[in-house]
Amino acid sequence: MIHTKSQSLFEQAQHSIPGGVNSPVRAFKAVGGNPIFIKSAKGAYLYDEDDNKYIELFNSWGPMILGHAHPLAEAAIIEAVKGSPSFGAPTRREVEIAELIVKMVPSIEKVRMVNSGTEACMSAIRLARGYTNRSKFIKFEGCYHGHGDSFLIAAGSGAITMGTPNSPGVTSGTAQDTLLAPYNDLEAVKTLVDANPEQIAAIIIEPVPGNMGLTIPKPGFLEGLRKICDEEGIILIFDEVMTGFRLAQGGAQELFKVTPDMTTLGKIIGGGMPVGAYGGKREIMDYVSPVGPVYQAGTLSGNPVAMAAGLAVLTNLHENPQVYQQLQQISDSIVSGIKATLQKLGKNYTINQLGSMYSLFFTDQEIHNFEDAKKCDTALFGKYFQGMLKRGVFLPPSQFESLFLSTALTEENIQHIIQANEETLIEILN
Repeated sequence: MIHTKSQSLFEQAQHSIPGGVNSPVRAFKAVGGNPIFIKSAKGAYLYDEDDNKYIELFNSWGPMILGHAHPLAEAAIIEAVKGSPSFGAPTRREVEIAELIVKMVPSIEKVRMVNSGTEACMSAIRLARGYTNRSKFIKFEGCYHGHGDSFLIAAGSGAITMGTPNSPGVTSGTAQDTLLAPYNDLEAVKTLVDANPEQIAAIIIEPVPGNMGLTIPKPGFLEGLRKICDEEGIILIFDEVMTGFRLAQGGAQELFKVTPDMTTLGKIIGGGMPVGAYGGKREIMDYVSPVGPVYQAGTLSGNPVAMAAGLAVLTNLHENPQVYQQLQQISDSIVSGIKATLQKLGKNYTINQLGSMYSLFFTDQEIHNFEDAKKCDTALFGKYFQGMLKRGVFLPPSQFESLFLSTALTEENIQHIIQANEETLIEILN
């Protein structure tokens, strides 16, 4: 494939945009080469500036569960734009999408719309602190909750050690209120709670992380967190920005039958438009201004175009629950094909799969947390990415990102993906 125009645009972009991209993973640093600039997308396909065509398997990092430019979302966006793309005032669609979210997500009795997953998680932590009158919170290594200062914290030297900033610009004062535990390690959480009695406002977690590659909770882990929070008066927050409406109508919490106190959402609820939301128990959400003392606001919150797109997609998912069975079948077919190839090659690499999300890890060890994931052969993943790209399949450009599938993938697409995997894996492993 020729990428002349993408190369030229990347060179041009670096003069006016830091690193030439507006989000770091897009720079292809983890996989080698230069980023590809996309011109358009439809259904299961991306088209770049050089008119190359790709079957893509990350779907704008999750939102495009029905595929790109789905007719329902497209029509809703066009209709909304005709009425003006922004009002800064309440609209009917905000009420309709809020009512639908409350109907679909087990933990949510009230919901507040914001503009991104990052903003949703920042607001949820502030609300938890305001509601409990406590300052500290626990997060998990490898779980990503956006780029808010409190979330950009690396692990300390032990289970009861405060976190330290892993990004310049994050103060040590901010880090002191952030406690870290390994994902899937309930004992580490108990140690942190015991070491900080009546100081922890919240535990925030991706119930199914996608930012260390797809990682699945061990049996009893989420249930254990729920029990600890109940006993200690801690607010349990599920970050379902990725998994909300993707793994089930009610997200991971429906799938695992564990109900958090609060939930953060994004991606699918905007149908591809910038959006986020946080919601939860009525008594907690009523602590948010203007009814409560915890302040949070946003000029573009509840943007009419985002609400229209999200409402169209959520309505489709709500009315067509068989979508999740379809996605499972697509995912099963692709993963089975990859496993068959690995078996033929005598390689025991790990594949984690849940519904329409999966990750191939270049290690023969099981992946249960971020330390496990870091043992992968990331250089080999870079070769895998490039091999798939040259065969017309666009993967997330990082070993540590989950794949997200859509209903737009046809049987022909699935067979192409399986064949591309076989050719690529033979090429890089022999």
